[in-house]
Amino acid sequence: MDPINREPEEYGQDGDDTSSRQRPPREPLTPDFGQHTPALARTVQLVAGDFLLTVNPVDGSEIETCPPGQRPVRPAKRTAAERAEAARAARPPVPPGLNRPALPLLERQEERERLVRLLARGRSVRLTGPSGSGRTSLLDLVAEDCLDLAPDGVIRLTGFHRTTTDLLHDLFHAVYDAPLNRPGRDELRALVREIGAVVVLDDIEFGGAALEELLDATPECAFLVAATPEIPAPAADSVIEEVFLGGLQRAGAVEVLEHAVGRVLTEEEANWAGDLYFESEGLPLRFVQAGALLRQRDEQRIGTSAVEEFGVFQDMVPADAPPITPLDSDEADAVPLPSLGEAAAPAPLLASRLSTSARATLRFAVALGGEVPHQAHLPALVGDTHADAALGELAACGLVSPVGARYRLATGVQTQLEAAGYGDEIEAGALIAGLHYSWWAGHPSVTPERVCAEADALLAALTALLPATSPPGEGEESATVELARTAAPAFAAGLHWSAWERTLRAGAEAAQLAGSAGEQAYFQHESGVLALCEGDLDLARAELESSIGLRDTAADKRGTVAGRRALALVADRSGTAFGLGAAAGEEVPEARYEESAPPPGGTPAAPFPPVQLPGDTYTVVAHQASATPTPHNKARGGLRGYARRNLVAAGAGALLAAVLGTVVTLGATSNNNADDPSDKVGVNPSASQGNSDDSLGADPAKKGDDGATGTASSSPTDPGPDGTYGTSDDPTPPSSSTPSAKPSGTSGGSTSPTPSRSPSHSASSTPTHSSSPSQPSSPSSSGSPTPSESASPSSTPSATNTASGAASSSAPMDTTSSAAPASSVASGTVI
Repeated sequence: MDPINREPEEYGQDGDDTSSRQRPPREPLTPDFGQHTPALARTVQLVAGDFLLTVNPVDGSEIETCPPGQRPVRPAKRTAAERAEAARAARPPVPPGLNRPALPLLERQEERERLVRLLARGRSVRLTGPSGSGRTSLLDLVAEDCLDLAPDGVIRLTGFHRTTTDLLHDLFHAVYDAPLNRPGRDELRALVREIGAVVVLDDIEFGGAALEELLDATPECAFLVAATPEIPAPAADSVIEEVFLGGLQRAGAVEVLEHAVGRVLTEEEANWAGDLYFESEGLPLRFVQAGALLRQRDEQRIGTSAVEEFGVFQDMVPADAPPITPLDSDEADAVPLPSLGEAAAPAPLLASRLSTSARATLRFAVALGGEVPHQAHLPALVGDTHADAALGELAACGLVSPVGARYRLATGVQTQLEAAGYGDEIEAGALIAGLHYSWWAGHPSVTPERVCAEADALLAALTALLPATSPPGEGEESATVELARTAAPAFAAGLHWSAWERTLRAGAEAAQLAGSAGEQAYFQHESGVLALCEGDLDLARAELESSIGLRDTAADKRGTVAGRRALALVADRSGTAFGLGAAAGEEVPEARYEESAPPPGGTPAAPFPPVQLPGDTYTVVAHQASATPTPHNKARGGLRGYARRNLVAAGAGALLAAVLGTVVTLGATSNNNADDPSDKVGVNPSASQGNSDDSLGADPAKKGDDGATGTASSSPTDPGPDGTYGTSDDPTPPSSSTPSAKPSGTSGGSTSPTPSRSPSHSASSTPTHSSSPSQPSSPSSSGSPTPSESASPSSTPSATNTASGAASSSAPMDTTSSAAPASSVASGTVI
């Protein structure tokens, strides 16, 4: 009921009918476990050199040649206001809570003026000093003094875990306004050569030739590089100046300690500071930490009564700090100073007097290899809504120091905390951080730039989780694989490609340890795309082929298509065609080629068209590395294979012609004596066992007047028109068409059955006359098929063939004739 308007019309027509009133829905007591609409994948399209890259976190990034219409215009330089805004965003965040005043930079005025003079002349300088010497604080002051020296102002960069290529891209994006554009190598160098700025580079990790490459690529820039003595020095012929930064004098060290404590030191504390000076070599960081120890001692000496009465240290003491026991005056004076060993390694003692959230933050930092999570992540990691104030406690004690846009444990703190037991739960801390970063990096509201700003902490969690990765249980997912899966697309879209490369390598290894072939295929596909963008075609081909093989096995069609497209682009860039369907681990056979043996005499064979001879069994075996040649292999393609076949056929024909010519000559010049047994063989010899036995169905013997069997004389009786015997114009003897195919003359009275050729084939058996295939065959004299028609075609011709028998074998092939096939000649010829 509306407490202001109580009219009955609100509830119904008469005020009594409440059935038409619509109640607001009640809040559900339990969450809705129904199926929700899945969130859309965050795809980002960017230009990388000559390629158009679409970062797809589901199926893998897609890459293609950038169309001319989508090529970005030449980027413009940022204005001074835009550069100042970018510089503020690159600074580490201010810790929440009560901030102590900044400590003055003592005994550094000479180095400060020298650095400014060198940079004003356009000279590059390398500032070398040990960790904790105050290099970063000195760089901040020099950067403020050089704001008006160069047209593009002062650019602050960090070299921690950065390569030369990374720094060139960072410099490009700090000066040029080019979102979602990663220029190629040549274009990048052409653009950075036009930058004229003072580049302040802190925590560089390389020197020598790499540093010279960075300086040569930016001839219009003056660099102020800060490094530790462990970093390789510049080349001997380098033009860069060297400035060394040492520790403070004793007076300066005591003054830093007094600023840290906020009061003048007592005589006892001054002597203690002197002992600490000789042990610490005058490094300012050690005296900042010593000042924190003295402040904690003062808090312990004052007690809670002073806090309640005067409010001393009230804003400095955390709410969950260990309680301070009230002390009497005598007991307060008895609180000793920290020992020299505790002052030399103050981290455990300082941490024991911090809040619970600060100590938990230190445990996470130790688990992440020294990386302190951003203060916005501390409430979720620690489980305290006010845990973000822990960063201020750690910074005031000197346990953390700024590195780029974030904080890390100060030098030596990691080792000291691990010795004190803070590294006992590294795996648990890394797992909690990994699960949190997996959820955070994959959230749609988190931009890729924010993920890139937290790249070092995320990569540290991934590195800590990798050794313990194992196959997950049923229905579970590997935390390591999930972390790499969500972070890799964000790094790619945020143009932090060195972090992208490290994530892909760790993700592929984690997927292999977890037994996830699909995830391993994704990471290898992304590695291939990254290698293609950077111009490493061999690595890109290997990664993409391996990814395609794994995805073929997993039946991932969409991922396979993306991989094949990328591999086709690799083939186009390299000018070599690759097998797109090669599976993982599949042995690709070598290229098959055909080569024929050289012809006899060294004369190359002409490329004749292929001729298929009946019964030809010659085979040209192609050389193939993946298969062993067998007698049944056939030649496939190639003019040389056909030339060799034709050469073999031509050689066989030539040899056959020579043999036939010899046989014809021998037949023509043979003795025409009537006593030649071959002249006494008839056309149809008897196949009987005896002279008068007709049991085998042979033709009965014909007897002449003298009682002898009829004989057929093979000697010509008429020389013909030319008057010469044995020529082709001689008339055919009336008793026989052709001599028998095989001489049957024997010394015995009985002979073995020898089939004779039928008269129908005699006309086509002469060397000079060939019968047409359409010519009908003449029936035999007996009207029944002769034994020659049923003879086996595979019988090998004898070397004693007569002229007519050999001539019949050399006649042209007649496929319609019932004569013995010519394949018997070809198959029996030995080349």
